[in-house]
Order: sequence, then C-alpha cells, then structure tokens
Amino acid sequence: MASIEYSQVRKGMVLVGEDKQLYYVVDRDLNTPGNWRAILQLKLKNLKTGSITINRVRPQDKVEQAYLDKREMQYIYQDGDGFVFMDVENYDQTTLTKEWVGDQMLYLKEGNKAHVVFYEGRPLSLELPATVELLVTETEPAVKGATAAAQYKPATLETGFKVTVPPFVAIGESVTIDTRTGEYLSRSK
Repeated sequence: MASIEYSQVRKGMVLVGEDKQLYYVVDRDLNTPGNWRAILQLKLKNLKTGSITINRVRPQDKVEQAYLDKREMQYIYQDGDGFVFMDVENYDQTTLTKEWVGDQMLYLKEGNKAHVVFYEGRPLSLELPATVELLVTETEPAVKGATAAAQYKPATLETGFKVTVPPFVAIGESVTIDTRTGEYLSRSK
C-alpha cells in the first residue's frame, strides 16, 4: 500500500482509514479561505457498514490508498447459502454468501459474467453488467385491443426477479433489464 497526501485524493478512490476499515470517497471539497490554512472536507462511505461520515483533514497529511483487484468472473451455480463464481482467466473459484451478495443475484443466471472486486484477496463488491437478458416465466396474457399506451403488467423472470413489462410481452420471451434501476428496457432478439 502506498501513502498519498490528502490533496491527491479524488472522488471514487478507496482509502484505508486509521481503523483499518476501507472508505470510498463520495465527495471532496477543498476550502482555502484567504490567508488562512486550507481545509479539505471528505465525504467517506464505510464499505463494511455503509455509513457515511464527513472528515476534515489538512491537505498535506498522509493517508493510505487501497489497491483493488477487479476480476471478471462467471456465475457457475448456487451452493447452499453461497453462490460460486469462477475467474475466467485462471479458473479459480470463489464462493460469495447470500448475505454478502443480497438481491444482486436476481439479475444473474448461471453462465452470466460479472466483475468481483477484491482487496487483499477478500471479495469486496460485486459489479453487475449494465443490462441482462432474462426469460419471462410468469405474466398475465395480452388483452386484445390493448394499445401501446396501456398499463404495464407484472411479470416474474427466470431468476425470480419481479418487474413490470408492457402488455405485449408474453411468457417464454426474453427481455432486457437495466441492473442499475431494475426496470424493463426492451424485448431481446
């Protein structure tokens, strides 16, 4: 790990705090009031607890920057309470727990790829692709004469994810879902 001055800290960096916890830099504000000394205000998110704190530091003080390893991994299968991912380069397997992954697994089916971010060999976060294609397994049938401006209807996808879709989408069709918002984008080809 390398120490850098707080003046070199930018949004999006991950820092190691004095308590050895990892903090994501959400925002930074450098205040230089006239002939007084400069104060740097950092908005930090604790990556373990999710809490956000505001720290005021001197720009010339030092902090450790965390080096993160981002690997492309393929979701292979579910193993009890865990999800097994395989590194696409060296075929190493990593199991991520259900509590750690949360609802993100509703977007992934077996064979899909995602990025897993590691810090010192431990998985830190799961980054999903921007969009995924999933099969519709349950929805109401289309109503004759329904227009394109009609109300959306609920649908259940192959992973158990529930989404609202236009009335023309039927069971067995593949749809594209935005993983950032959880919304229907289009029918897949």
